[in-house]
Amino acid sequence: MPDARDKPESAPSPGVEIKEEDILEAMRAIPGYLDITPGDFKEVYRLAFQHALERLSRAVTAAEIMTTDVVAVKPDTPLAEVAAAMGRRGVSGVPVVDAGHKVVGVISEKDFLVRMGVVEPRNFMSLLASCLMTKNCAALPSAYALAGDIMSSPAVTVGPESAVREIAALFTARGINRVAVTDPDGRLLGLVSRGDIVKATMGRKAS
Repeated sequence: MPDARDKPESAPSPGVEIKEEDILEAMRAIPGYLDITPGDFKEVYRLAFQHALERLSRAVTAAEIMTTDVVAVKPDTPLAEVAAAMGRRGVSGVPVVDAGHKVVGVISEKDFLVRMGVVEPRNFMSLLASCLMTKNCAALPSAYALAGDIMSSPAVTVGPESAVREIAALFTARGINRVAVTDPDGRLLGLVSRGDIVKATMGRKAS
């Protein structure tokens, strides 16, 4: 007859605290004698869970979590179309690709704001206030008409085999929220955002 050790392991759901009484019940469910205190057991479990997550974050790659249905624009795409595409899809950044679908840059909300003269907007009202203080807050200056005029280039990219842990570190180091995934020739394969990493991590925690 199977005992408690035969049951599949599962990680605690986010936000669920493991209490001492839970550990005592778990220890009682294991046949035999355990020479370990509840506190020690809890610490071992916590460390094991942490190491498991770190191991998974190293094993999971960009190819497994990237979004492949990506909105991309060309350097000569009018900014009005870029903004409209971002608005329709509810995204805050898009890659810019050339005729060969190679990534040549990226446009984010920040790129628009910088060209509008908005410095470090903290929320919508700070953006509105900054805009109202300018002589023309209805649109970008006419000098910035196309995607290629305001995109950040060269774009930060990763390969499909890049580990999620490395991508997360790249986000922090470069202060970015998304990265294009490209093949060896630089052609766009997908996009990984901070949200993709969070969903992947939470999904594995809950599984």
